[in-house]
Amino acid sequence: MTTATTEKPRELVGTKTGLVTSDKRDKSRTVEVRYQFKHPKYGKIITRSNKFQVHDEQNTSKLGDMVEIVSCRPVSKTKTWRLVKVVEAAKN
Repeated sequence: MTTATTEKPRELVGTKTGLVTSDKRDKSRTVEVRYQFKHPKYGKIITRSNKFQVHDEQNTSKLGDMVEIVSCRPVSKTKTWRLVKVVEAAKN
């Protein structure tokens, strides 16, 4: 019995894009993810943000970079996200 080897590469589920707000720690970043939604009753567009502690193994991201992050198993007490790639570098 033969099996098809035309498997698609795994797509990362649960990725978010945000801005690096702190790069002071080694291999760790704070990333702020902003999102907008419409108020269910009044219809006003509301902007909110969440901050995530992200593991950056090679220290590739810097302050002000736009990065893509993905959920992972806990790396430490607060870090449960890891850096996938730098989408846009800061204009410094």
